[in-house]
Amino acid sequence: MILRAIGAAAIALLQAGAVQAACSENSVVFRTDRGQTQFTVEIADDREEITRGLMHRESMPAKAGMLFVYPRPAPVAFWMRNTLIPLDMIFIGSDGVVRKVHENAVPLDETPIPGGNDIQYVLEINGGMAALLGIEAGAEMRHPAVDPAQAAWPCAE
Repeated sequence: MILRAIGAAAIALLQAGAVQAACSENSVVFRTDRGQTQFTVEIADDREEITRGLMHRESMPAKAGMLFVYPRPAPVAFWMRNTLIPLDMIFIGSDGVVRKVHENAVPLDETPIPGGNDIQYVLEINGGMAALLGIEAGAEMRHPAVDPAQAAWPCAE
């Protein structure tokens, strides 16, 4: 019972601050069945940044990540080459809706992790965070890169 209360308190703290979050390039906000949660992000939107990703990093703050932005929806697959920390990979369509979450990708594993055929965004966060915060297929992401005309949850709201 005490552990459940501590776990609930930790989740509440991690979600705190997202409710009033404005859209900005360096953050994404997710809307889930449990509420909203925000991450500070680095953007990878060119070939070099996308190829390098989070390689060679030994740690990452709890509410941080890297948002990969592709010019149009396409099939994507990721791997963990030279990646030293376990990651959750959140695969997102052009409308900002989560299509798939791959939890706890194994550091240094070069096995391809397919995300789907119509993916335009991928968010990598620390392994285990997606489940902790209730981010799963159907959750909605808010970020300025998502075209407001297509967005399930546009920045203009």
